[in-house]
Amino acid sequence: MSAKAEFNDHMLSLALARVSEQAAIACAGMIGRGDEKAADQMAVNAMREQLNLLDINGVVVIGEGERDEAPMLFIGEEVGTGNGPGVDIALDPLEGTTITAKAMPNALTVISMAPRGTMLHAPDVYMDKLAIGPGYPKDVVSLDMSPRERVEALAAAKGCAASDITVCVLERPRHETVIKEIRETGAAIYLIGDGDVAGVMHCAEAELTGIDMYMGSGGAPEGVLAAGALKCLGGQIWGRLLFRNDDEKGRAAKAGITDLNRVYSRDELVTDDVIFAATGVTQGSIVSGLKHRDGGIETETLLLRSKTGERRRLSCFHPNAD
Repeated sequence: MSAKAEFNDHMLSLALARVSEQAAIACAGMIGRGDEKAADQMAVNAMREQLNLLDINGVVVIGEGERDEAPMLFIGEEVGTGNGPGVDIALDPLEGTTITAKAMPNALTVISMAPRGTMLHAPDVYMDKLAIGPGYPKDVVSLDMSPRERVEALAAAKGCAASDITVCVLERPRHETVIKEIRETGAAIYLIGDGDVAGVMHCAEAELTGIDMYMGSGGAPEGVLAAGALKCLGGQIWGRLLFRNDDEKGRAAKAGITDLNRVYSRDELVTDDVIFAATGVTQGSIVSGLKHRDGGIETETLLLRSKTGERRRLSCFHPNAD
């Protein structure tokens, strides 16, 4: 019965917001403390506890690594009471562990949920990603283009000069060539140290963030999470899995992936209605970070539904436990 129960995205979205909020609150005391692992574990424990209170028959398809890496929320872990709809869950209990440890901007707790079998079971490998916001023709840019070609094509579609485009890139040595080629077009680059789910989400609200495009390689699990967000916010994202060795190719085979060179579009990464919640941990450009008030803590959560296009910003005061 549980696997066939209705995926009530309206009611489950509010529950998902609470899951995200509690994970953020759990690691509040670790902001700026320099201990990434402890901060992540606190968020994991809180997220798992909250998920197991929900009337869902949930499976973590995007999580914190493989089964042998427990007590993280691992890929394939079953969560919920088992008395509700079958759902796929993608999560990052603390997106930006380094950011949190250093008290830098844009650390989030992130989770999304969709009907069972509708999210790509991406292995824990790298993914080459490219994302833009809403309002552009389909496939105006592609992963087969060079960074220069992407910038120039997007500028043409936007009706502006290449120098008016801003690209978000994860600051890593592997991106040196990409960064150099983008700069040669005259485009601006917004470098981030961590947190590429937030980086992709910035593209969806370019009028607020000033960011038009995201490109570069990062975790494949974060690519699926970002696709869920863009399915709600609008925009396009493409991803191609990257494999460094046979072990990583084996992970793909285990996940049922046979075409190792396939380019996945947004609606292939997440094929059905999805709900998405992100709560700010440190101060950010998408949501505000945690704020300590007399007697408690205040959170801000972005709650999204792809079915309706609804976007809620939930500000909540959580009193300290007596």
